Amino acid sequence: MIDLHCHILPGLDDGAQTMEESVEMAKAAVDQGIDTIVATPHHLHTRYSNPKSLIIQKTAQLNDELFQQGIDLTVLPGQEIRLNGDLDAFKSEELLTINQSSGYVFLELPNHEIPHYAKKMIYEIQLLGYKPVLVHPERNKMIRQQPNELYNLVRNGAITQVTAASIAGKLGREIQKFSFQMIELNLTHLVASNAHDSKKRGFFMKEAYTKIEKKFGTDLVYQLMENAHVVLDGEMVYTDPPERSRNKKRLGIF
Repeated sequence: MIDLHCHILPGLDDGAQTMEESVEMAKAAVDQGIDTIVATPHHLHTRYSNPKSLIIQKTAQLNDELFQQGIDLTVLPGQEIRLNGDLDAFKSEELLTINQSSGYVFLELPNHEIPHYAKKMIYEIQLLGYKPVLVHPERNKMIRQQPNELYNLVRNGAITQVTAASIAGKLGREIQKFSFQMIELNLTHLVASNAHDSKKRGFFMKEAYTKIEKKFGTDLVYQLMENAHVVLDGEMVYTDPPERSRNKKRLGIF
């Protein structure tokens, strides 16, 4: 199993703080059936700046440690980029696509809003040759209230990554329900952990896929897992046409 979004590199952001914590996260990931993780430290965040060269260096160090400890997990470099209106950063050498050469960039929106510049900026990012992935949109308050805003972004070329804990119900019933409804409207393309530690903000990938299989069937589980492989290879993710929400009530009651 591939986990495309994880804060496993030590000391870079609000994820693992020490190499020991990173190793504990690696062991927890293996227990979940994960064999490949993309490390995605925050970048262009108000609190964190982690340019490409630093992430590649730290990823190599962690892989060396895992190899020496006999932990069968491969860590690949990536980045979680806060969308802040700064397009110049996407023309620099500091940005890192998932697995370095895939072209996919993980973009994080603020938790409570969709910035006024988001639509235009995501379009311009695509013109620069990147493939934008909106991470954990189910946690964004405005998207939950106005799901057609997400529909518009997906229709215009973005894909989305929903957090496994959201699907598994670890972030509350409201977010879980909205995550399911995103799936129903073809607004979900990837599932990843966004794990920050080995316990409270853990992986929950196995639990999430079990929920998806029970509610939507095995074929969707295979499709989502395959999409993770496709992202690593830099190919185009398979997507069904997104559907617009027909009911304008809030809180995912479409």
